[in-house]
Amino acid sequence: MGEISSIIACAREVTVADAASGRQVFDATKALMELRNVVDHRLAIHAAALDRLGVAQQSGGTTRNLLIEMGAAPGVASRWLRIGTALTALQRLPGYADDGVFSGEHVDAMVAGLAHIVRRAADGLCDEERLEHEQALIAQALSGATPTAIEQVARGRGNQVAEETGGVPAGEDRRLNEFNVVPTTDGRVKVSGDLDIVIGEKITAAIDSLTPARPEPDGSPDARTPGQQRADALEQILDAAACANTPFMTAPKTHINLTIPVDTPDLASLPWLGPLSQATAKMLACDAGITEIIIDGNRAPLDMGFEQRLFTSHQRKAIIARDQCCIKCGAPASWAHIHHMTHWIDGGPTDLDNGCLLCPSCHAQVHAHGWDIALGIDRHPWLIPPSAVDPHRKPLPAYHRRTMHLDNIAA
Repeated sequence: MGEISSIIACAREVTVADAASGRQVFDATKALMELRNVVDHRLAIHAAALDRLGVAQQSGGTTRNLLIEMGAAPGVASRWLRIGTALTALQRLPGYADDGVFSGEHVDAMVAGLAHIVRRAADGLCDEERLEHEQALIAQALSGATPTAIEQVARGRGNQVAEETGGVPAGEDRRLNEFNVVPTTDGRVKVSGDLDIVIGEKITAAIDSLTPARPEPDGSPDARTPGQQRADALEQILDAAACANTPFMTAPKTHINLTIPVDTPDLASLPWLGPLSQATAKMLACDAGITEIIIDGNRAPLDMGFEQRLFTSHQRKAIIARDQCCIKCGAPASWAHIHHMTHWIDGGPTDLDNGCLLCPSCHAQVHAHGWDIALGIDRHPWLIPPSAVDPHRKPLPAYHRRTMHLDNIAA
């Protein structure tokens, strides 16, 4: 502690003298920035150590809250924990950070970027592959790239990894979803998010349907900007959800048009956000109002399906009474979709024996990662994990029946 106190005292003595030259001020500023980078790195190491030792848990709190109580801003506390926790899995970046080469913000961008790339790979990355991507992000930082630019490079490399390994496309990966509502200092609210293609299509379609230009009371053109029109549409959506008599029991679904080229059905697309995978197309067919539009090579319509709100409210209630919650993770039934065990797009019927509750996240995982679901002789759904999760693919009971054992699976 004595050495740290001496460093603090020395830093306080670094002042801008009246007679100092521009070069002297520049050199002092550069040295202070390097010191700040080193201290930030050491704080990340200590934050991870506090978490590993369970210091905050002894009083029933979290390490993040403990750091905040010690004076750290919430965002900085979270950054220290992210970096400190990730350091043990990194090979080159810790050395640069320890030398004070990069700011904490740059290190955080590289840590988050590498984690994003790893998640894009279907079966993870080996140490050599991780090192290759780590060095590529370090090179970006050394070239002067901003944290935002580093994150963009990481997303590009992640998309390439997904394409090469068969991973989930970033546009359809719900694990990347973020949505934030943050009060501002002037009493307003700032909304930001990063959503997958399905949620993006739904919110875009819903807002667009409520943003037609409307004349002013005196008959003059709509004075609202497009942004103000979208804000008003969002309020209408929220008011409609709040006024529902039975909120979320028969979850309202946004109507979606799905365009399918007759010669290349794998290239199905949504009108607002474009192409999507067959796995996601099958997921949408489970529990959303969909109109399938078959087009030729010139995008001329050849055939048109019909909207099908697959499971009725009575069927939903019966399935909810049986499953009680998401059969995979236990999320509340009010959040859940009704999933076709045999996909609707593959001819699966819309009946009680072919439906089960899955929350949106688990619904996406089941379609994208090879999970199967079958009805057991007990007339309850059983989950069959992909071989990557369980090489023996041993069936698992629904979440609220995890003490049960399966003797047979109905054919």
